[in-house]
Amino acid sequence: MFTPLLIFLSVLLPVREQQHAKMPPALKAGDTIAIVSPSSRPDSATVAKGCATLREWGYVPVVGPHALHDYHGFAGTADERTEDLLWALRTPGIRAILCSRGGDGAVQVLQRIPLDEFARHPKWVIGFSDATALHSAEVSAGVMSLHSSMCDGISLRGERDSVNAILRQVLQGQMPTYRVPAHPLDQHGEAEGTLVGGNLSVFCGLAGSDYDFLRPADEGLILFFEDTREAMSKVDRMLHLLEIRGILPRLRGIIVGHFSQYKSPENGFADMYAMLHEYLRHLNVPVCYDFPVGHHSRLNLPMVEGCRVGLRVGEKGTTLEFLP
Repeated sequence: MFTPLLIFLSVLLPVREQQHAKMPPALKAGDTIAIVSPSSRPDSATVAKGCATLREWGYVPVVGPHALHDYHGFAGTADERTEDLLWALRTPGIRAILCSRGGDGAVQVLQRIPLDEFARHPKWVIGFSDATALHSAEVSAGVMSLHSSMCDGISLRGERDSVNAILRQVLQGQMPTYRVPAHPLDQHGEAEGTLVGGNLSVFCGLAGSDYDFLRPADEGLILFFEDTREAMSKVDRMLHLLEIRGILPRLRGIIVGHFSQYKSPENGFADMYAMLHEYLRHLNVPVCYDFPVGHHSRLNLPMVEGCRVGLRVGEKGTTLEFLP
């Protein structure tokens, strides 16, 4: 049920530091970006291409010591992956951290890193999918984080690609405004709040921990979520977990991203969005569907987690504005 992005506008404005979450320092030409692998083992060629793209952007990439290791499918042992992330956080000359890929295993790293490490070293952590665990930790520590493309994504797109352009400008301290087409299931309305989210199964797996950006259930959150290869029945259970925890009734808005590679129909629903709408339609908040974020090769818009945003869902489409 994916709707092509017919209208795409990025209005980039300088942003002041947020009170609720600290914005990492902006990058400039010549700054160093570390590539680490907190999850599954990446392909070395993909990492090399990612490094080449960063050089084209004017940055200096440096690959973590264990980033290309292979330990039962992970990029090294949990201790080795933790060592790389701590190295990237603590090294003053490293200005941002790019995850090589997602997969599985970031939660093994988190339990070895106290939250105050993220607070003491505020840097952009860039990635999506399993990297949602790192975003949740950063936001819980009071630091903004960047849900965005990783090595594969940035290298597949050209220099003039709009998604890459937005990612680069966010790293330079500018925030976007997105305008996307309407979806038939959209629930109209307006809201302001703090944006959090990412891969649904990953952040649900952190429920109740110190690294959970939904603990305690904040009254001022706008939640976005996406997933891939998850059955509709499993997504249904995760949705009800959010309801049982008291999260859903306290949200100010919901952004439903891409859901891909799942079996449908299931349980009498034609697709994932129809199943989600069955439950979300009872909430008196704006909800937009099929927002271009998540596991989609063409469109995965950068989302600044921990940033205040304005969400407007109407007949002509959805506007998501990152506020100064």
